[in-house]
Amino acid sequence: MAGKRKPEEPLAGKSTLNRLELSPSGSPLENRYHKITYSTEALDSLLVEIFLDAYARAPRQIVLDLDVTDTPLYGKQEDRFFHGYYNEYCYLPLYIFCGDHLLCARQRASNQDASAGSRGEVERIVKQIRQRWPKVRIILRADSGFCREELMTWCEQNRVDYVLGLARNSRLQRKIAPALREAKQQHERTGQAARVFTEFSYRTRKTWSRSRRVIAKAEYLEKGENPRFVVTSLPAESWQAATLYQKTYCGRGEMENRIKEQLSLFADRMSTESLRANQLRLYFSSLAYVLVHALRRLALAGTQWAHAQVPTIRLRLLKIAAEVRLSVRRIWVSYSNAYPWKEMFAAAWTALRC
Repeated sequence: MAGKRKPEEPLAGKSTLNRLELSPSGSPLENRYHKITYSTEALDSLLVEIFLDAYARAPRQIVLDLDVTDTPLYGKQEDRFFHGYYNEYCYLPLYIFCGDHLLCARQRASNQDASAGSRGEVERIVKQIRQRWPKVRIILRADSGFCREELMTWCEQNRVDYVLGLARNSRLQRKIAPALREAKQQHERTGQAARVFTEFSYRTRKTWSRSRRVIAKAEYLEKGENPRFVVTSLPAESWQAATLYQKTYCGRGEMENRIKEQLSLFADRMSTESLRANQLRLYFSSLAYVLVHALRRLALAGTQWAHAQVPTIRLRLLKIAAEVRLSVRRIWVSYSNAYPWKEMFAAAWTALRC
């Protein structure tokens, strides 16, 4: 019969979707125990595709932010390990954002370096971006956990610039000793925090294959010295040291807010058994973030909620009580007279319909 569902086609009901967690990777349709499966590659590609579609034309330059966070584990999940820095059993998911756009959310075990797998994820994302925007300048930004030879060398070989935090050591401290003395003298004169920026060429004794540009912030505070370092491929001629550090590198702190927004959408609910199933849960929360961000970008543009956090939009615009009535021709949604954001809801509704 025309239009009849084939027996091997999976249904998409709520219970069936939940069984995504139980179907093993590569489970064939003819398998007796096949339920429903998903494509990791397609979901990864979709996140980048949505980002690209958000632009009417290619930007001149974009910045990709990389960061990790801890997802505490309280059961006996697959690949559950204790992490000394976070002092708990956890996963260590990798996130990649471009501004407010989520490009990657990769669930990982915590018994590895923070940068593990990052080069492969960046390579995949950059390739997809350049298929659409071949001339866009791409800058990679991350803290010292990603300052690894493998990642920097790949960037240098593939026209990707980087600004990465660099962990301090005794050699770096000696190089900026004069700048720290100058900052201390300024602090003693003014009683205020003092910063002196300097830069130099630097190469590690064993791990780096070449010398690279390092920018140092020699800062002196009331509590004492507070030096910071970044390594970058950006040229000194067009990227002055103080501006690059304060505006370009320090801008990565905004990514922490994006990760917190992810957590507000239950990205920390990793209670199922396998790592694959917990990756699926991370995909669900990631796609929820993408939807709420699209609502913020398209329906709330020009309103006071245009830059609101995801929890604010979720609680004030979506998670509200209403009475729904169905008729032959209409669906009526009635809100309480006490609902304080009627005009905002109406504006969002109108924007989405247009």
